[in-house]
Amino acid sequence: MRNIVITGIAGLIGSRMADWIAVNHSEYNIIGIDDLSGGYIENVNPNVEFHQVDCKSAELKEIFAKYKPEIVYHFAAYAAEGLSPFIRNFNYQNNLLSTSNIINECIRHGVRRLVFTSSMAVYGNGTPPFDEQDTPAPIDPYGIAKYACEMDIQVAGEQHSLDWCIIRPHNVYGIKQNIWDTYRNVLGIWMTQYLNNEPMSIFGDGEQKRAFSFVDDCLEPLWKAATDERASKKIINLGSSVYHSINEANEILKRVIGNGETIYKEARHEVKNAHPTWQRSVELLDYKDNTSLEEGLTIMWNWAKKQPLRERFRWSEYELENGIYDFWKKPEIVANA
Repeated sequence: MRNIVITGIAGLIGSRMADWIAVNHSEYNIIGIDDLSGGYIENVNPNVEFHQVDCKSAELKEIFAKYKPEIVYHFAAYAAEGLSPFIRNFNYQNNLLSTSNIINECIRHGVRRLVFTSSMAVYGNGTPPFDEQDTPAPIDPYGIAKYACEMDIQVAGEQHSLDWCIIRPHNVYGIKQNIWDTYRNVLGIWMTQYLNNEPMSIFGDGEQKRAFSFVDDCLEPLWKAATDERASKKIINLGSSVYHSINEANEILKRVIGNGETIYKEARHEVKNAHPTWQRSVELLDYKDNTSLEEGLTIMWNWAKKQPLRERFRWSEYELENGIYDFWKKPEIVANA
């Protein structure tokens, strides 16, 4: 049996990618890795051989030695750009150390191709639309970590002949997303706020522009990122060619739900406009923008309504509290402010 490893298998992209492979390429055995810190076991396809493992751990070496995968998708990450300045150590361990461990095992076992999901955060305050040829200039530790991972993968390609494809997805959403994390995934945050009878929160004036990308539109292109010669050693933006302001996205979701209120909170340190070029994803991965934001949110909302009212994730302790925004402060910090 031919083997594929997917890290972050319990998260949005990892779980949906496994679902797609199970249906379309049953000749592959899927080995899923996740520490369940940001995903849920319920998301994992029953055909997956699941390992609850941290990618930084020594157990990773045992998994690669046992299965000798042809393809590795490294999706595992804690993607919280705005929070990353307050959890720097965790951010770098979760992203840099985990990825270096993955790279080592890919080289050691002759993996045919490593597909790494980076982030739009590597571009920083560039001039949209962001192009793959632009010089990255990230403005937060998360973007810095992702860019460092990209550079390490490319060096591994030069020195150890590791074949790779670096994908820069943007604002991916859909069913199986973690909508209970209070720090990331704005569309999911709004859904959870509504389900808890709370107003939907927007940071700043809401005129920030983003290209929201429905996950199912990205799955076949992600397969080609691992298997198509066109994608070998390429960096590719992946996702929608249509961008919306946060205000527009919020109005679309309220229209889908049929209700909802919005409140505005203090602005945070973030890129104002973050939408990319998409031509390379069409040329190299045959990407198609099949799903409008309203259509995708309708699908996601119908799923979200059926989910359990899980406890929402909040950090019990930040590494740094200096300058943290009021909306993320712990109650005792607010009281003493």
